[in-house]
Amino acid sequence: MVGVQQSVINLKMYINGEWINADNRETRAIKNPANGEIIAIAPEGTTRDAHEAVDAARKAFESGVWSGLSAQERATYLFQVADKIDENAKALTRLETLDNGKPLREASYDIADAAACFRYYAGLITKPDGFTYHVADPMQAMVVREPVGVCGLIVPWNYPLLMSVWKIAPALAAGNTIVFKPSEVTPVTAMKLFEIFEEIGLPKGVANMVMGAGPIVGEEIVTHPEVDMISFTGGTKTGKHLMRQAADTLKKVSLELGGKSPNIIFADADFETAVDYALYGIFSGAGQVCSAGSRILVEESLYERFVSHFVERAAKIKVGPGDDPETEMGPLVSEEHMKKVLSYIEIGKQEGATLALGGHRLLENGLDKGYFVEPTVFVDVEQNMRIVQEEIFGPVVVIQKFKDEAEAVKLANDTVYGLAGAVFSNDGAKALRVIKKIRSGITWINSYHPTYNEAPWGGYKQSGIGRSLGTFGLEEFQEIKQININLQVEPTGWFSHEK
Repeated sequence: MVGVQQSVINLKMYINGEWINADNRETRAIKNPANGEIIAIAPEGTTRDAHEAVDAARKAFESGVWSGLSAQERATYLFQVADKIDENAKALTRLETLDNGKPLREASYDIADAAACFRYYAGLITKPDGFTYHVADPMQAMVVREPVGVCGLIVPWNYPLLMSVWKIAPALAAGNTIVFKPSEVTPVTAMKLFEIFEEIGLPKGVANMVMGAGPIVGEEIVTHPEVDMISFTGGTKTGKHLMRQAADTLKKVSLELGGKSPNIIFADADFETAVDYALYGIFSGAGQVCSAGSRILVEESLYERFVSHFVERAAKIKVGPGDDPETEMGPLVSEEHMKKVLSYIEIGKQEGATLALGGHRLLENGLDKGYFVEPTVFVDVEQNMRIVQEEIFGPVVVIQKFKDEAEAVKLANDTVYGLAGAVFSNDGAKALRVIKKIRSGITWINSYHPTYNEAPWGGYKQSGIGRSLGTFGLEEFQEIKQININLQVEPTGWFSHEK
């Protein structure tokens, strides 16, 4: 695999085992969000490029070059991918930071998790699945799992490599072929992953990558009749549009969408632990995390103390370029996204919320060319405010107060989202009682954000449909078939031989 380059990287798409430019030769500049400098030039894929990728994936699937392999043979390829990711971890970490802006420490965990995810599904696919069942007739009846077919995989920019692997690893493990679209903002490490696919000899047409804009490339993948399934991670608005587009061909759809997740802090919680995880829950990844704890709900008797200490700690977070070892929070991913986050901060002010900390773009200490926003805290908020109800996807948090369990649950569930949530309390029974009432798919007690390949990832309500990771993530990319074998082979006698 090509290492980290000091010069601008020329990216290419990967279709049917070939590295190509866009059909129209148009390109897009990829910028380092820490300084606005161009780090790569990416092809701006077209509808025709996407169509060719789908065609390659369909031919590869029908040929059985991948789906026809045994689970053990597919697993061998996936283990090799994991090993190559580990071998190139340092270079991949550096590229992820240049492309996305996140601190090297965060990026290194992402790269390690990507390798672990490939290993998890390489192991899982070789384990027993399916089952037999008893029926009244002399029949051997069974259920087996088979690949869906051609899967369109569309990922966001906040975890460029890791989110890609969350979809690619189980899709390939199950025997599918893929057409993959990375975010047009952060495509660098995706190309490096496909270089690994080529290096290990993955059969041509099994894994295809098309870069470009969602409304063009993504739309073609979603609407193409030869694509059997769409797996998408991104905003809820885009997810709704995608679902409507996929309906015409009745594709299987898996959506991991937005969130406005509640972090409930009871007065009996371990105070320092609760504050520390609350900071981590919102400011890791600069808040650009779908499961971010962007609403902190604090019991009334603890509220003033919590807000004071939280603001004090948040003000000390070291914001800077991701490649600085001292940095604790990096920039936002793009100038466009930074403007969106800053606009929400203005909305919060206009709605009457009190700005307890931050709220501005950082321009000093050499940060003026990057897309840095201060850790921002709003208090004195009302439940109907937009900054309480809508996903901001940045380092912006609202802190609310509640009187008792019932009010905490009511406030926590009072958004259209249901992705994640947490409860902090030293009363185990209360914590479990409350967390079971939270309408979210990913929850923690006395913790926030730990994510495991073994555990299902996805949400309730408008936070999506289906699950990634775990056995559930593999099942998303499989069809279920019943097979009935007649053990008494003779005519049915249903119709008479006589006229």
